[in-house]
Amino acid sequence: MSAVPTPSPSSAISLTRYLIEEQRAGRINADLRLLIEVVARACKTISIAVGKGALGGVLGDAGTGNIQGEAQKKLDVLSNEILLEANAWGGHLAGLASEEMDTSHPIPDVYPRGNYLLLFDPLDGSSNIDVNISVGTIFSVLRAPDGVTQAEDKDFLQPGTEQVCAGYTTYGPSTMLVLTIGHGTHAFTLDREVGSFVLTTRDMKIPEDTKEFAVNMSNQRHWQPPMQRYVADLLIGKEGPRGKDFNMRWVASMVADVHRILTRGGIFSYPLDAKCADKGGKLRLMYEANPMSLLVEQAGGAASTGRQRMLEVQPTGLHQRVPVFLGSKREVETAVRYHLDYDAEQG
Repeated sequence: MSAVPTPSPSSAISLTRYLIEEQRAGRINADLRLLIEVVARACKTISIAVGKGALGGVLGDAGTGNIQGEAQKKLDVLSNEILLEANAWGGHLAGLASEEMDTSHPIPDVYPRGNYLLLFDPLDGSSNIDVNISVGTIFSVLRAPDGVTQAEDKDFLQPGTEQVCAGYTTYGPSTMLVLTIGHGTHAFTLDREVGSFVLTTRDMKIPEDTKEFAVNMSNQRHWQPPMQRYVADLLIGKEGPRGKDFNMRWVASMVADVHRILTRGGIFSYPLDAKCADKGGKLRLMYEANPMSLLVEQAGGAASTGRQRMLEVQPTGLHQRVPVFLGSKREVETAVRYHLDYDAEQG
């Protein structure tokens, strides 16, 4: 099933108009609409900084590390500050949490507070910044528990099914915002001359079947046996049990890899391996896996840890990590079957 075609320029629908129409339809309230617009505006600011590249003096390492012990890029720090500042004063949030910060961030006392929680990865794929490959911002919105106006870390620990909104912005040849409020996944492209996001693909649909997979093959020797079997069968191609040839793609920027899958199908995998087993996985549940999984499911795809639906995982910590399989529905189901069959063999 193909996506609904792009409207002509004369009938272009801006992000603001789309959100107002969704509010009129009763799918979102005014606070969530304004929150999404604030995040989108912050992403436009980040897009300008990314677009300047070396001219803006923002490339290279910041000389600091994040909670995961990873070296931060200057743009990581800048993007985090842009999102924090933009969302502090709006009155829509009870708290924020970022991949780049140890704990959640309270709303300053001088500003009013709202009923939502915002989580974000301010600049996903930032290791690619210096080589001019697409990077992006990922975000997720939850409702604050009843009665909570000053959120603590524990208030964010809700399964992905509780998300009321998720999205990402990819900063590539064009800047695109991909968004869901639980009623389909839609893509908006930044019109740089006008300065606004315009709806360019309504109801993105991921083909159920695929011949394309994305995985970091350099980690193959560290994978668990079911992942070894799964990828080995992909590589055998049509002579093997899968009966068709597969192509591999890997950008090493989750936003770019997932955007490709939302656009034309495929499966993205970051499985559990010996290098990250003690941490539970490579990717972060709250900042990466959950928002991407909601976007993928709303586009007709599937998302799993390999053994459980991703959106049903109960978080135990803000920076919890998980294995990730997401994309074309039948291919994700096949990857999960390899893992469950292996577990059954082990008794």
